[in-house]
Amino acid sequence: MADVLLELINLKTKFRVKDEYFAAVDDVSLTVNKHEVLAVVGESGCGKSALAYSIMNLHTRALVEGSVVLNGEDVNQASPYRLTQLRGKTMGMIFQDSLSALNPLIRIGDQIGEVICLHDKKISKRDMRVRVINLLSKVGIHQPETVYIQYPHQLSGGMRQRIVIAMAIANSPELLIADEPTTALDVTIQAQILDLIRELRDDLDAGVILITHDLGVVAEMADRVAVMYAGQIIEIGSVYQVMENPLHPYTRSLLKSMPSNITNKDEELHAIEGVVPSLPLIPRSGCRFKSRIPWVSDEMHEENPTLKEVESGHYVRCSCYKHFNFNEGSE
Repeated sequence: MADVLLELINLKTKFRVKDEYFAAVDDVSLTVNKHEVLAVVGESGCGKSALAYSIMNLHTRALVEGSVVLNGEDVNQASPYRLTQLRGKTMGMIFQDSLSALNPLIRIGDQIGEVICLHDKKISKRDMRVRVINLLSKVGIHQPETVYIQYPHQLSGGMRQRIVIAMAIANSPELLIADEPTTALDVTIQAQILDLIRELRDDLDAGVILITHDLGVVAEMADRVAVMYAGQIIEIGSVYQVMENPLHPYTRSLLKSMPSNITNKDEELHAIEGVVPSLPLIPRSGCRFKSRIPWVSDEMHEENPTLKEVESGHYVRCSCYKHFNFNEGSE
């Protein structure tokens, strides 16, 4: 039996738009096991980052409902003091924008050291410096003593991303959330960062939630995949099930839009019709992807689609997948 580290139960995160609240994360339930990489994928605006921030309880102006159970403890019921103990210790987060995640006025060594001191108040300055230098070396920084005294603006994007990773793992968290950790990095640095996350998963025996829109990264890194659209999980399964046997029209469309799936020079890159609806315009009943596949008739969609298991561990939302073909007549 899998060793469950994190369980989300009917998680809802609502944001206020004018005088109404709308769910950006809408009734999400899933689990993350120890030593597992769960990839959460989807287009921008699907709710992936809102989900990550909800797990860390970082939203300040949102209504959050449901449960985030970490090691049997509901994070949503924790006191502010307990949240401070959990963040950075039991769960760590690699933020998407490394430049905005770092304080431009504080030296790198002091920023990482602050994370350590927060959870180990008795540590001496000398021991803290040694731990920070070791962390910098661990994340692949070759001159850690020099970087220790530098400021964020003096580092490249790849170096800053490594600093953010060092801060996230400073206290050996059991859960690591990586929110688009390779965005805006060149291909070589991306590969290094992903290798580093994989090594850290192995070293810490941590569960990892990898937030990304890059399906190539998913194929390389993930054990399981949750596909998110308009605030809902619309398909979830092992990486093999989702990548080799995608069912939901949205999952199939995402995969078909990958340049690597073009097999001949005359084939055009697939473009998904329409866009992800803005938060107030997300349909709250029926299939939320329906408007982007108008050639599939209304009666082929469920009125209240829920996740259904189609094979062991593989779930899909809405029966429209049974009737879907690409509009151009080929897959």
